[in-house]
Amino acid sequence: MGFDGKVAIVTGATSGIGRATTLGLAREGARVVGVGRRQDALDSLAGDGIRTYSTDLTSEEETARLCEDIQRDMGRIDILVNAAGIIELGDIEKTTMAEYDQMMAINVRSVLHLMKLCLPAIVERKGNIVNVSSVTGLRAFPGLLSYCVSKAAVDQLTRCAALELAAKGVRVNAVNPGVVRTNLHLKMGMTPEKYESFLEHSTTTHPIGRVGKPEEIADLIMYLASDKASWITGATYSIDGGRAETCAR
Repeated sequence: MGFDGKVAIVTGATSGIGRATTLGLAREGARVVGVGRRQDALDSLAGDGIRTYSTDLTSEEETARLCEDIQRDMGRIDILVNAAGIIELGDIEKTTMAEYDQMMAINVRSVLHLMKLCLPAIVERKGNIVNVSSVTGLRAFPGLLSYCVSKAAVDQLTRCAALELAAKGVRVNAVNPGVVRTNLHLKMGMTPEKYESFLEHSTTTHPIGRVGKPEEIADLIMYLASDKASWITGATYSIDGGRAETCAR
C-alpha cells in the first residue's frame, strides 16, 4: 500500500482498532509508533517495525514530550491515526459534568492537541491524519450522551481540519464504526456476560447481521492513510454493517 519507509503514529495501540491498525501498518512496511498507557500491552507490540511509547494523552506535558521523542527517534511523521478513546453510559439527566469533561478531554481535546503538535512534521511530508470516530457521531443513541457528543465533535474537527489543511497537501479523514468486538465496553465496566448479550443483540441492529472486527476497521484506516486515497479528504466513512441507515430498534 505504499507505506515502506513511512512513519505512522497510532494512539490507542494497546487494544482493539488501534492494535489492529498498528499491526496492519507494520505488515505493510510502515515504521509504526504505537502509543498507549498500558506498558505490558505495549511491550507485547514492540518489535518488527513497531516502536512503543507509554503516554497519557490527556497530559499536555506528556503529549508534547511524546512528539519531541518521536521526531528525534524516527526523524519524520507521515501518518497520524487517532484511535484512543473511551465510552461511558449516561443520559442528559444523570451525566455529571466531571464525566462529560473526562469524555471530551480524552475523545476530543487530546486528539486536537496531538494533531496540532504533529502538524508541522506532517505538513513537511504532505502526510495525512485518520481519526477514529463512531456511528454515534452521525446518529443519536439514548444513554450515551457524552460519547455521542464527543464523536460528533471528532467528525467536525476532521472536516474543519481537512478544509484548512488541504492547501498544504495534508488530508484528514475519519472512520465511523458501528459495534466492533473490542474491550472498549469491558473497560467501561460492562461484565463479560452483559457484553456477550450486547454483542448478540447487536447482530439484530446491524443490517448485515453481525458485529465488526477490528481488522476490518484497520483495513479502511490503512486505505485512507495510503496514496490510494490521495483525492479523499474531509470524509467521515461509515463502516458499520449498515447501522447508520437504520431507525431506532
